[in-house]
Amino acid sequence: MTLVLDHLVFAGPDLAAAVAHVTELTGVEPAPGGSHVGRGTANYLADLGSGAYLEVIGPDPAQPEPEGPRPFGIDDLTEPALVAWAVRTTDIDATVADLRAAGYDPGDVFDMSRDAQGELLSWRLTSPGGLDGLAPFLIDWGSTPHPTTRGLPKIPLLLVTGVHPDPAAVDVVTRALNLELLVRHDKKPGLVAVLRRTDGSQITLT
Repeated sequence: MTLVLDHLVFAGPDLAAAVAHVTELTGVEPAPGGSHVGRGTANYLADLGSGAYLEVIGPDPAQPEPEGPRPFGIDDLTEPALVAWAVRTTDIDATVADLRAAGYDPGDVFDMSRDAQGELLSWRLTSPGGLDGLAPFLIDWGSTPHPTTRGLPKIPLLLVTGVHPDPAAVDVVTRALNLELLVRHDKKPGLVAVLRRTDGSQITLT
């Protein structure tokens, strides 16, 4: 079982404001992704390199209020934040079964889709991970072309780390997934991404 970073999730209570924040920080404006019909959200995307991307997600002003809560705790956010990360597998059912057999349950698998300017994209994933977003969720794109094949604007990712009140608990999860994530102790949990700006300098996205 080999899992690799698929994407980072930067969510906010106002999608346009979240996109503007990323653009100001990096000098690169993420490209429109599409709408998650029925979920009340839409996203913008940027290529992080090495087959990974940044998803900027927030309420979709073109959709009515969804029946249930929006994903990633968006309805409770007061400002944009890096809230989750996904790791990619090519056989999510087998991966979940292997992980459960080894003593770690990543959650049930469900279908998801997005309307990308008239093209329906579909994939399968587990629910967003626990531990305040430090536990990654799994995603399997199946036959759908990966978002990084669509000529996204580039924001090079240099490093991803985390902070959490219980780094050992995060370590248990990442070891179960055969992943490495440096996590420092801090009262406020969260992910920290180091990105390269267009001028060559480095910035952090949290």
